[in-house]
Amino acid sequence: MNLRIKDVAQAAGVSVTTVSRVLSNNGPVRDAVRQRVLGAIEQLGYRPNAAARRLRSGDTATIGLIVSDVRNPFFTEVSRAVEDAAYQQGLRVILCNTDENAEKEAMYLRLMEEERVTGCIYSPTHDAAQRFKAQAYDFPVVMIDRAGPAGSADAVVLDNRDAAARLVEHLVGRGYRRIAGLFGNASTTGRERHDGFAHALGRHGLPVLAEFVEPNPASALEHVGAWLARDADTRPDAIVASNGLLLLGAYREMRARGVTPGTDIALAGFDNDAWTDLVTPGITVVAQPVYEIGKIAMQLLTQRLADPSMSTRSLVLPGDLVVRGSTAAR
Repeated sequence: MNLRIKDVAQAAGVSVTTVSRVLSNNGPVRDAVRQRVLGAIEQLGYRPNAAARRLRSGDTATIGLIVSDVRNPFFTEVSRAVEDAAYQQGLRVILCNTDENAEKEAMYLRLMEEERVTGCIYSPTHDAAQRFKAQAYDFPVVMIDRAGPAGSADAVVLDNRDAAARLVEHLVGRGYRRIAGLFGNASTTGRERHDGFAHALGRHGLPVLAEFVEPNPASALEHVGAWLARDADTRPDAIVASNGLLLLGAYREMRARGVTPGTDIALAGFDNDAWTDLVTPGITVVAQPVYEIGKIAMQLLTQRLADPSMSTRSLVLPGDLVVRGSTAAR
């Protein structure tokens, strides 16, 4: 039976407005009348339409979360942090995955508008980040992992240039000189890590061998395979991957060719995914404060909702260099 609020009003002998006040706990209602309405609700088994009530109030209590690749453990952990924090605040989360696809990204941003989300946490593609304007949306946005132009939106990111430079300095200090890098081609993150990588190599007068590729294992397999096929005198003696999926692909290709990380060629990268400590030798990585990124993003969003007029903030967090056997000294 599809019960409506007027059915409750009729059973309790009151107006629809009175029932609405009882349900929302908003407005004067005498205790005796309130108890009569609650009794009618229980007797009829009435369940209010929460979605309709949220739409009427203008507050859907829903957070949008748009990530670039849900298969990437980085975004899996970030999503967990956002969901944990949202749950504690009584908020729901709509999770969308773009696959670094601009069309899907635009579609999901439109979905956020249609769903009237309270706010959105978002990892944009490079092009979207560069042209992002917060005033184009009716809800506040916090960017994660990638940021737009200064002042365009609140953001939580890693210090990508510094982290990539630290990887290079570590490898140079271990005696490596032909250092190649794989960098994601769809985000500001890959470009920033390339910049830090190239700048650090330049300080040592070393050549920059780098490729911008789709940020997935298959791309790494292809390019690392080509590097390993070179003559011993020209192929890299170390490889850096700018995210966990590229690092995984590079490792797989090296193992498939019988190349041992840390013995034949060094291997290092970003993201302290579980497998990097389980293989032998372990893989040297920059560990990102992933859960903290998601948690802080929710804090920034909550603060923005409380005070929409505050100035935009961009928090840049440091990475932690975790040294393992894949970058053993030459």
